[in-house]
Amino acid sequence: MTIWHTQSVDEVLSELSVQPEAGLNEAEAGQRLATYGPNELIERGGKHPLRILWQQFTSTMVLILIAAAVVSGLLGKATETIAIAAIVVLFALLGFVQEYRAEQAMAALKKLAVPVVRVLRGGERRELSARELVPGDVILLEAGSAVPADVRLIESANLRIQEAVLTGESEAVEKETGALEQASLPLGDRINMGYMGTAVTYGRGTAVVVETGMSTELGKIASLIQDVDESSTPLQRRLDGVGKLLALVGVAVAGLVMLIGVLLREDPRDMFLTAVSVAVAVVPEGLPAVVTVTLALGAQRMLRRNSLIRKLPAVETLGAVTVICSDKTGTLTENRMTVTVIDVAGHYLELIGTAHPHPAPALSDNGAASIRLADQPPAIGLALAGGALCNDASLQPDPETGRYGVIGDPTEGALLVAALQAGVRREELLAVAPRVAEQPFDSERKRMTTVHRLPDDPAGLPEALAGLRAAGLRPGEQYVAFTKGAVDGMLDISRRIWVGGEPQPLDDHWREGLHRANEQMADNGMRVLGIGVQWIDAPDEELERDLTIIGLVGMIDPPRPEVKAAVATAKAAGIRPIMITGDHPLTARFIAYDLGISDNGRVKTGLMLDAMSPEELEQVVDDVSIYARVTPANKLEIVEMLQKKGHVVAMTGDGVNDSPALKRSDIGVAMGITGTDVSKEASDMVLLDDNFATIVAAVEEGRVIYDNIRRFVKFSIAGNVGKVLVMLLSPLLLGAGAAVALLPLQLLWLNLLTDGLLGLGLGVEPAERNTMRRPPRDPKAGLFSEGLGVHVLWVGVLIGAVALLTGWFYYDPANPDDTTWQTMLFTTLAFLQVGQALASRSSRESFFALGLRTNLTLLGLAVAVVALQLAVLYAPFLERFFLIVPLPARDLLLAMGLGSLAFWAIEIEKWLLRRRGGA
Repeated sequence: MTIWHTQSVDEVLSELSVQPEAGLNEAEAGQRLATYGPNELIERGGKHPLRILWQQFTSTMVLILIAAAVVSGLLGKATETIAIAAIVVLFALLGFVQEYRAEQAMAALKKLAVPVVRVLRGGERRELSARELVPGDVILLEAGSAVPADVRLIESANLRIQEAVLTGESEAVEKETGALEQASLPLGDRINMGYMGTAVTYGRGTAVVVETGMSTELGKIASLIQDVDESSTPLQRRLDGVGKLLALVGVAVAGLVMLIGVLLREDPRDMFLTAVSVAVAVVPEGLPAVVTVTLALGAQRMLRRNSLIRKLPAVETLGAVTVICSDKTGTLTENRMTVTVIDVAGHYLELIGTAHPHPAPALSDNGAASIRLADQPPAIGLALAGGALCNDASLQPDPETGRYGVIGDPTEGALLVAALQAGVRREELLAVAPRVAEQPFDSERKRMTTVHRLPDDPAGLPEALAGLRAAGLRPGEQYVAFTKGAVDGMLDISRRIWVGGEPQPLDDHWREGLHRANEQMADNGMRVLGIGVQWIDAPDEELERDLTIIGLVGMIDPPRPEVKAAVATAKAAGIRPIMITGDHPLTARFIAYDLGISDNGRVKTGLMLDAMSPEELEQVVDDVSIYARVTPANKLEIVEMLQKKGHVVAMTGDGVNDSPALKRSDIGVAMGITGTDVSKEASDMVLLDDNFATIVAAVEEGRVIYDNIRRFVKFSIAGNVGKVLVMLLSPLLLGAGAAVALLPLQLLWLNLLTDGLLGLGLGVEPAERNTMRRPPRDPKAGLFSEGLGVHVLWVGVLIGAVALLTGWFYYDPANPDDTTWQTMLFTTLAFLQVGQALASRSSRESFFALGLRTNLTLLGLAVAVVALQLAVLYAPFLERFFLIVPLPARDLLLAMGLGSLAFWAIEIEKWLLRRRGGA
């Protein structure tokens, strides 16, 4: 494989057999197109929609429901069959829609291909479809154009390319044409290359295509996306486990019922019906429906909090997150360069609190300045004015947000915003001191100079330029030149420094101080520019000599103001934040330290990761929270290693470079505003406000949803245990006349309607007080961990015992046609589950402490279940349908009283837990 960035321009052109002034001829281009194929991303091996649909019917729980529907059909129970089948279809359709949408990531990636490009063919400039580009094509790049393939630059005139989509670095990269020595440079440091999907922001250039299609860096990301196998969520794995367990239990219990019937010499057909009824009793038919509805309701609540859920299971997965791997640019930071420090001799001004907790100044609603120049030394105003005048960018106000959008280079835009914060407007300065000459920026000098004509009377200078008047500017001195650029280069051409209100000689003391200040700001992750001034007599006078250094300007892409608190909240909830970025290590470390992401400041770069063995990486991921200059493959490796160590990983990001890791993580979180279509399609969830703090709110919602699903599982399966015991033991306790304690339709009524409605009420229980003050649940812990299994067993035994004893009390062996015993057993079970649901709202808090008003949905559904049960008892049509008899008032009140036993028993359990300090 050729390493293009280490070769000289001549070597690259020779290897590709092309002349830069002519390009390829049509015959050679056609031959190469046949060899290399079209310049497009290839989608391979995507799932066919029918396969996606088929997979929805193969999960354990759905298979159990299908089996229950088939059995009900064989029993001639059309109502039960239709009800269960409707649940299966709903469950499958929802799953199909979510997964089909997830398969669209490649389609979004292909949109980044450029439709038309300017290319040299046979010595002529032509416009071609980007699909027709081949290695060796010579293309022309200019500001505003997109890079259509991976290219090696052969000419650069102040060319800058925005590569954040691949590297995550917010600042456009200044491009050069010289060969680079190091072969293993990260993408962001290959300054003589351009990559497919990136954009030219400034200047112009000529380049030769070196890689096309799937061989480009964007193509490699496409391969990574398609190679990633989506893992099932913790909830899916747990429900699958529960389904398999219930399937085994159902078969075992049904077999046991058949065996008991044979031993009692019962009719085999009747006992088969009984065994099938028991199997139906084991299956919580309402579980998939309740889980789906609970997740959907949770997704709606999260949407109101600016979190768009693309895949429903992701709602619950958020609650299990143990690690949040976050991109830096646009996620933790604002994705806009901002001046943070102005350092002039004898004065250090912070414009935004990064290293210290000072509030960030901002323009007020009426545009008034937040910095009073009258309170600052003259050099501050002069530095701001120099940065605004020596500038080609402009600001475009956004009436909706009140912020300014930058048209042009982001660094220059940052200087304009800083000046605006002090009331210094570029347009007003130019009206007084118009530009009459300039020396543009280039990558060799690394600086830019503009010449301005001053008014005849120095008294007419605006406040920001008053320093010129204070320094003794006399009438007739008509021109001044401002220079901005790299500090080291500025010092080489400077002879004086602005101290107080006048220039003084730039001696070794001041030079050392400027070097030290430059290094300190750079160590804090800032980009540092020097601002200088030069008095000249004529516009055509030699520029950039004998400068007077005004001061240094430090800028950075600052952290979002709300992120620091969000990181602290995540840590309090036992969640470890990790920064993974393509940006510079110093910048990454400073931002991470400022936000509290890292305590030890350890940073690993992509090159370091590439040199590590899997064993070494396994050691690193436990201790390092900052990764810089990483590739998409590095991000994927980090996520996979964390998952290997048992973590549930959330990955946030907004660029194409984040997409493979977003797809591989347990939950991928894309940015809704700055995020690319590719990252959104690869994600499980989209933050509509691009606010990192929103993910913390989403984690809380995820924990609440998992708690609620667990409540329903506990409630439903405990009730089913009780029903199974009733079906299993009634022939032994009541005799052969009570071989079938509950008819299949009665069981389905209790499972689907009682369990289902009450389960929905439990599914909307609000957050408990300690939701975000407890560590994440153990990803390896089963659904029945933390005492849930024991609770299910004893509550199930209690429900079964109370119902059986009620049936035994009412059963009359002398009158086997009297079904009052069955009606009492059926009704008592329904009331037992109402009481069980009300007490199951919390595993610790008393029902009375929670109050009735905190979950009016459950209260209303409990009343509805009681009303429906009474309708079954007393509505003539329903009586005949369910084969029961109306109960006298005394018996009904007794059934209600016995039903409350489950409520009081669970409340006593919670009281004991609180007394032991478990609350």
